[in-house]
Amino acid sequence: MRAIFRKELADHFTSKRFIILFVLVFLAAIFAIYIAFQNIRSVVTPTTEFVFLKLFTTSVKEWPFLLPPFLFFISLFIPIIGIALGFDAINSERASGNLSRLLSQPIYRDSVINGKFLAGLAVLSIMIASMIAIAAGLGLRMIGVPPNSEEVLRLIVFALISIIYGAFWMALAVLFSILFKSAATSMLASIALWVFLFFFMSVFPIIPVAIANASVPIDQNSSLEMISKNIEIQGIIGRISPSTLYGEAVAAILSIPEVGSPSFLALMMISTLAAGRMLSPLPFSQSLLLVWPQLVSIIALAAICFAISYIRFMREEIRSI
Repeated sequence: MRAIFRKELADHFTSKRFIILFVLVFLAAIFAIYIAFQNIRSVVTPTTEFVFLKLFTTSVKEWPFLLPPFLFFISLFIPIIGIALGFDAINSERASGNLSRLLSQPIYRDSVINGKFLAGLAVLSIMIASMIAIAAGLGLRMIGVPPNSEEVLRLIVFALISIIYGAFWMALAVLFSILFKSAATSMLASIALWVFLFFFMSVFPIIPVAIANASVPIDQNSSLEMISKNIEIQGIIGRISPSTLYGEAVAAILSIPEVGSPSFLALMMISTLAAGRMLSPLPFSQSLLLVWPQLVSIIALAAICFAISYIRFMREEIRSI
């Protein structure tokens, strides 16, 4: 497995795909931090806590999405990176005939899939850590305010959550690379599922809102109990998407004060955040407890996808071409 891991890691780092993805991540980080720097003065007051984290959570009035620019870009690019690293992990080897020749050597099957997944996860972790580090370095240079120890801990946890989130999408892409013989088909299936879960379930929550309104119709004259039930249904349906779970987790761990604003993300977090506007950030330990259900859910989804991939790969018949 170590040999396969090193070979896959070398292939990733020397591929044009990695260079293109890294350039996109680099440009997105610079653009998001620039937007935050231009608007950070409007949200920072003498009593503001976690000034450095404002670089990652500051938004603008014209911004059309719920999450701030940096969090939106990172939640957008992480699935793309995970899919790009895993959609052809197995079927490309099968199509070229390398898989049968590889398994004819004294190499266990589980070493192949484990080595490929760990190599992709290592590359994904490096890219996410680089994106956060680049943003933090540029922000430190711009505002001149160093982070305190708690802000560093929150950024580390934020990076870990982002890596776990990317691991789910990579595990899903690896699963499709085993289920479909064509790399193009597995890529299209992964992108289609990502578009559905990211845009229609999280960014533009059309489906959760429609289901909630069909189950519990509300209007201006509805009671508070019916509105709360409608919001609860939206939250339950919306949390089917890992993107929603990730958005809730990073919003809580980075202590976004706008979580009390009238947005869909805020409405879904009312049951968790006990409603009301967060006038001050929660302690770090309380933030960890707050994001624990979302984090466990994302880990479980990633583990399920990889477990299905592992079982299917171990049982499938591989013939030489």
